[in-house]
Amino acid sequence: MASNSHRGGSFYGDAAPYRSREGLSTRPVTGSEEIQLRIDPMDLDDEISGLHGQVRKLRNVAEEIGTEVKYQKDFLEQLQMTMMRAQAGVKNNLRRLNKSIIQNGSNHIVHVVVFALVCFFIVYLWSKMSRK
Repeated sequence: MASNSHRGGSFYGDAAPYRSREGLSTRPVTGSEEIQLRIDPMDLDDEISGLHGQVRKLRNVAEEIGTEVKYQKDFLEQLQMTMMRAQAGVKNNLRRLNKSIIQNGSNHIVHVVVFALVCFFIVYLWSKMSRK
């Protein structure tokens, strides 16, 4: 499975032949397609330290996200309580308004009908007068 197309220093720049990554190097075994892998422990320590730093940063970000989520949750709960109070207030006001309309009666409908009849009568009389 070894490929001969990119062997040598030209593909890897100044790296030694068969060098795949810093700290990792391969050596071909004679008469076989197997590859031996040698890992430099110093480079692994650097990689582990780098990963440890990244994990620490991610943990800090996760903690900040958790804090923000708690803040947003508390805010939404307060907003929900405010909305429930406002809804109850609107219901009470509508109940009072309906009660006052019922207590005062529906005289406003009678007034509207009388006004419409008076307007109709005035227009009728005006049309009769204008024909003469």
